[in-house]
Amino acid sequence: MTNLGHFRFGAVAVLLVCAAILQTVPLGAEQVRVRHMEGLMHGFLALRSLDGKRLADGEMTQIAEGDRVTSHLIFRFRDGSLYDETTIFSQRGAFRLLTDHLVQRGPSFKQPMETSIEASSGQVTVRYWDHDGKEKTLKERRDLPSDVANGLLFTLVKHIQPNVAQTTVSLVATTPKPRVVKLEILPEGEKAVTSGNTKHETVRYVVKVKIGGVAGLVAPLLKKQPPDTHVWVLTGNAPAFVKFEGPLYADGPVWRIELATPAGF
Repeated sequence: MTNLGHFRFGAVAVLLVCAAILQTVPLGAEQVRVRHMEGLMHGFLALRSLDGKRLADGEMTQIAEGDRVTSHLIFRFRDGSLYDETTIFSQRGAFRLLTDHLVQRGPSFKQPMETSIEASSGQVTVRYWDHDGKEKTLKERRDLPSDVANGLLFTLVKHIQPNVAQTTVSLVATTPKPRVVKLEILPEGEKAVTSGNTKHETVRYVVKVKIGGVAGLVAPLLKKQPPDTHVWVLTGNAPAFVKFEGPLYADGPVWRIELATPAGF
């Protein structure tokens, strides 16, 4: 299996704002600079509950053509559910989202949904099914900031220096109505891990949804504040994804994602 140091997890959707009352925060764009070029990758993942039960098998591929990178993440759940995301981004000096397409359906998700984002035009399309099973489509054209991070969270974390106190990026959240929110990414501490007799250093990042004004004050009271998400990254010359803990969708349970080995080895 190739090194998942180039792994970017398309599950930025885990940080969606959970209710229409929550308003966006007008902060400036903060594009993350490229420290090392993302490249060819093919890796395998396991999605588990916090008690260790395996819920889904995942696969991640990434292909780079110059400054343009195409990444595909898929989770096939054992109950038949599907999480499928394809992200195309530029890595010319700083990371910039070009397009993102996400499909989530099946009993593991409270609401089936398909989302498409065209960052250059600002076109956001959300196709979803309501509680009566009726298909609906929302289309909006927005002035998207240059630091939109849909499908890019794990890539960005690998390129943020552990000594940077805080990095703020944007996210197009769909609940299903599209809205732009802010994410705060903060280093939370370092920890040594071992692989056989080899010792490695990791850093843990916490990702918080940034909600300002009165909405930010009342969100915890209304139980609409999304929980923090945690990402562990191997440090050094070749940063690599280690582990993720958080929900995959709004109001979803906290799940764990880790590296996996294909069966038969």
